Amino acid sequence: MSYLLFLDESGHDHRSMPYEVRGGVALHASELWRFVQDMQRLEFAAFGTEPHNFRTELKGCKLLDKDRFKWAGQGPQMPDEERRKHCRGFLTKGLERKSPMRAEFTAYGQACLEMVTGTLQLLRQHKARLFAAAIPRSVRKPDTFEAEEYLRKDHVFLLERYFYFLEKESQHGLLVMDEVEKAEDRRFVRRLEAYFRRTETGRYRSGWIVPTPFFVSSDMAYPVQAADLAIYCVNWGFRLPNRGMDAPVRPEIAVKYRPWLAQLQFRGEGYRDGAVYDSYGIAFVPDLYETRGAGE
Repeated sequence: MSYLLFLDESGHDHRSMPYEVRGGVALHASELWRFVQDMQRLEFAAFGTEPHNFRTELKGCKLLDKDRFKWAGQGPQMPDEERRKHCRGFLTKGLERKSPMRAEFTAYGQACLEMVTGTLQLLRQHKARLFAAAIPRSVRKPDTFEAEEYLRKDHVFLLERYFYFLEKESQHGLLVMDEVEKAEDRRFVRRLEAYFRRTETGRYRSGWIVPTPFFVSSDMAYPVQAADLAIYCVNWGFRLPNRGMDAPVRPEIAVKYRPWLAQLQFRGEGYRDGAVYDSYGIAFVPDLYETRGAGE
């Protein structure tokens, strides 16, 4: 049996998000189908329907939009059936381009937050592990051959943590990615394969990580949607100030969801150049195109 690391990205437009983050959640193959079924049940329990039927995707930027918190807090917590009824009204009016009632806005906001908390609970319940690598949004790729052809350092660190996890579990691991744009996806695969073929470290890590990624459409894969949600929360609510990751947070996300992220992230031991050190699933990489020493 194997683990599958479902990957997505956040903040790559370098506009509104504090960081650029790539990461995701690892689920064991034996947990995958149960996780998907539980996500489907959670979706219906929160919204009273399947939002994708109303052209709505479960993405972090939508579920955790500032308006969702505002709507959720404009009235008392609704009973489940009442919330679901008003959610269906909200989504139906969205398709009909009609303005929802206040109660429908409230219900939809509460449902979105219920979906977020429920997803993090399911990830914990199904023994998922969180991996993410963040870089400053101000970083720009230099015009060099290495920057164009080699795998970026944050991606290497992400694979490094995943490798340590797989080695500890004695399990092979697959990479499952949200398809973005075919030309860019092909460039990433080229860099990824070059890392696993041409570097000594990459060849060693291919003993546990299968170098060939699989691409899926995020709106068809609940685990990728869960990954999107988790790394959106990392972007806005998780910080490593001792590493220089100190951009402002959204307090409503940091207070409510940071403890979940801290619990879900991988914790183990890493090693480099003969040194052993504590390793964590969430990493900050400020020096994207510079060399650093062991354990840094």
